[in-house]
Amino acid sequence: MSLTRRAVVTAAAAALLLAGCGTGTEEAPPAAGGGQAAQEKVVIDWWHIQNIEPMLPVWDAMAKEYMAAHPNVTININPLENEAFKAKMTTVAQSGEGPDIYQTWGGGVLQQQADGGIAKDITADIADWSGTFNPAALAAYQLGGKTYGVPYDIGMVGFWYNKDLFKKAGIEQPPATWTEFLDAVNKLKAANITPIALAGKAKWPGHYYWTYLAMRIAGLPALQEAATAKSFENPDFIAAGQKLKELADLKPFQNGFLGAPYDTPDGQAAAMGSGKAAMELMGQWAPTVQKDTAGDLGEALGFFPFPAVEGGKGAATEALGGGGGFAVGVDAPKEAVDFLKYILSAENARREIATGSLLPVVKGTEDAVTDPRGKMVVDVLAKATGFQLYLDQAYPPAVGAQVNDSVAELIAGTKSPEEVVKAITETAQSE
Repeated sequence: MSLTRRAVVTAAAAALLLAGCGTGTEEAPPAAGGGQAAQEKVVIDWWHIQNIEPMLPVWDAMAKEYMAAHPNVTININPLENEAFKAKMTTVAQSGEGPDIYQTWGGGVLQQQADGGIAKDITADIADWSGTFNPAALAAYQLGGKTYGVPYDIGMVGFWYNKDLFKKAGIEQPPATWTEFLDAVNKLKAANITPIALAGKAKWPGHYYWTYLAMRIAGLPALQEAATAKSFENPDFIAAGQKLKELADLKPFQNGFLGAPYDTPDGQAAAMGSGKAAMELMGQWAPTVQKDTAGDLGEALGFFPFPAVEGGKGAATEALGGGGGFAVGVDAPKEAVDFLKYILSAENARREIATGSLLPVVKGTEDAVTDPRGKMVVDVLAKATGFQLYLDQAYPPAVGAQVNDSVAELIAGTKSPEEVVKAITETAQSE
């Protein structure tokens, strides 16, 4: 994920180009006339994935504001597309270096970066303002009693759907159970409407289905226990795969979905935004990406949580999700944390929320959500009784990647439900 995930976007558009990895400070040359040296110069390299409107210009403006108030600080911004960021971050992490501030989703990936000496323990650095964050939003970045990042967004994955297409197919209300969901898929197909848009090439969007089914059938504790025991060969997880196979066998996805990316004009989001598909299972960023790649469905776009599975141990009020955050490089100057305090102040958080692309993580800013689609997610999250971070972030990177790969193969019909859990288990045990 995700993910956008968690805030996933299209072509990279740089505002200020990256000057280079690794950063720090350098002393300015002596002042003219042999006077005292000028204030120490500081360079901050900032990598983020908000590389399109509306957030790209907002953060660009905030960086310029900070530099104007701190003339000795230069902030080099590198806005990257989601997958490009992950690939670039993997490369620099292997070298033992990294940017001063960078995108993170927390969980197992951040833990690996901390263990590898890439991410800094900022517990003490943010002690005076960590209490301003929603505890649930901050939790993903707190590992082993230490804090390695701060959130800028939180949300959940659910079904975004086209109300007009549902009405055309005779579906009166969003499905609340898995049986009702499959019935809705069949009704859409009967009306010659593509039920679901899916980015098979990207893989991570498919893992949402298996994860949610595992949550609904086995319950949240089972996923946590599996990670600890490094064994996913649980009958309930196999049942989750069987339910997903049941859906895939209905052929509910758009033509060519196996080769479809997520955030391009020929991808999943565009199929939704153009009205060519009735549903997509995606995070809170979905409306923004739909609009950017194809079009805005306006009031025709609705949202509903993943359905309950009859007889399952998990509750329909348990949510899968996460949000974007920022980690700080281990060698970053102190100004990096100060800059984060600036862009995540209550005042600036409100500016970010006002774009409609981010949801509140700073206490007291909830009323800044005016976008109807954002309110849909906030309302569902407010009723959540449990929360699971995306598995490809919650688990170590290799395990998360195996979840994505194996589930993609299950959806494609090349791997069985039993083979999925076996492959994930083998990868977990090899870590």
